[in-house]
Amino acid sequence: MNETFEKEFNQSSIDPAQQLAANKAYGGVDNQPPAYLEQEVLLWSKEKLTLKTYDLFIVSCQRHEIARMNKILVELMGAINFEQDELQATRLYRIYEYCQKCIFEQKFDESLTIIKELRDAWAQAFELE
Repeated sequence: MNETFEKEFNQSSIDPAQQLAANKAYGGVDNQPPAYLEQEVLLWSKEKLTLKTYDLFIVSCQRHEIARMNKILVELMGAINFEQDELQATRLYRIYEYCQKCIFEQKFDESLTIIKELRDAWAQAFELE
């Protein structure tokens, strides 16, 4: 890839959320993912990105990584589109808030169950895996 194309590609078509997900999911040396993995993540649809964010939460929850779980929930909350369907968006936001409460109370299994169900429903709705 030539340098000009890379520069334009990196400035114009990369969603900051995708860049963040790549760094968080595959962080290597200096928290930077290998180039081939970074490119793969940058090409994911928003639907697949959300699915992988759920996966990252599940792994973090199994490891009891409280700070990471909260960061992931904040990312998921920030990705909710309240303009499309405010009622459904508010319900999803409250589910994420409840998961944060469960984490604070160290009820990891409960938050894990909820996120797994959301993840499976998301995968089915968008035919992802």
